[in-house]
Amino acid sequence: MKVKKESFGQIDNQPIFSFTLLNDHGIEVSAINYGGIITKINVPDKNGVLENIVLGHDTLNDYIQDSSFLGAICGRVAGRIKDGSFELDGNTYNLAKNDNSNHLHGGINGFNKVVWNAETLEDGVRFSYVSPDGEEGYPGNVTVEVIYTLNNENELTIHYGAQSDQKTLLTLTNHSYFNLSGDLKRDVLDHTLTIKSNQFLELDHEFIPTGHYLNVENTPFDFRNENVIKSGTNSQHPQNVLVGNGYDDPFILDNNHENEVLLKDPESGRILTIETDEPAVVVYSGNSLQSEGNFRGVPSRQYLGICLETQAFPDAIHHSHFPSITLEKGQSYSSVTKYKFGVAGKESFNK
Repeated sequence: MKVKKESFGQIDNQPIFSFTLLNDHGIEVSAINYGGIITKINVPDKNGVLENIVLGHDTLNDYIQDSSFLGAICGRVAGRIKDGSFELDGNTYNLAKNDNSNHLHGGINGFNKVVWNAETLEDGVRFSYVSPDGEEGYPGNVTVEVIYTLNNENELTIHYGAQSDQKTLLTLTNHSYFNLSGDLKRDVLDHTLTIKSNQFLELDHEFIPTGHYLNVENTPFDFRNENVIKSGTNSQHPQNVLVGNGYDDPFILDNNHENEVLLKDPESGRILTIETDEPAVVVYSGNSLQSEGNFRGVPSRQYLGICLETQAFPDAIHHSHFPSITLEKGQSYSSVTKYKFGVAGKESFNK
């Protein structure tokens, strides 16, 4: 295992570094301490060709200008909070509104837009940040750490940890856009997806959960058996049409740490397996990616990447039957998501 640290520019006189994790099979994961952003993941295809499988940029300024949470840590609360406000113990907290009248992924200057402290580890990098009381409207001083590690089993593990000195809300995720074709040669419509999920959350016209659980059976949301992404983008199901012809939906996971999510690209042979502690995965098929700008020279367009955001249910604070996202004073928040990279028909990668 190797970890390489390089300069990636600076913002407000604070240095930004890129940390590249490299295992013995040539797999590379790069991340920067601005937003904890994963900028690149290089993995081999069925012919051993190493290529990048996430959307990203080569310059810090591109990430500063980005509005798609590209590869970033999302928090304090991943997902939407209705009307940008909530109550805790009789106190009302008004949050930054960055999604019409709602709060999304931590706000205007959420964890994706801050400079994290960084510490190189033997097999990874530890990012840490102290979110001050009142940041984006949230109560409590919250100490957060996010650790990325890579091993020789070709597993990237993200461990999230936090503590607060006041009762507050917290659920974190990573917002990487995956495209297993390699270097964005194709969009993700012919990727296949398998999810161990019998139900998903119904959304209203602002993409906020209504509180109702919907069954996946006989719908384009049934990924219990392998199905192609374009089954949802071509669908007339009201929930597919609602989010812009595709997916932007929280799937309730039936299992944890049992190969819950499987993404494949049949042409390249690449496979991504995701396991998590979290109760849900939000599948976002890049419906709103604009045809403006580019990703390392590849023009941006709809469906160029797919996000698989492991997290708690969006807007959980307004639905008492959802798993809680309340973090008590002094309580430890901990969550682990593991991404395993593979190739169809092969047990392991050759060096």
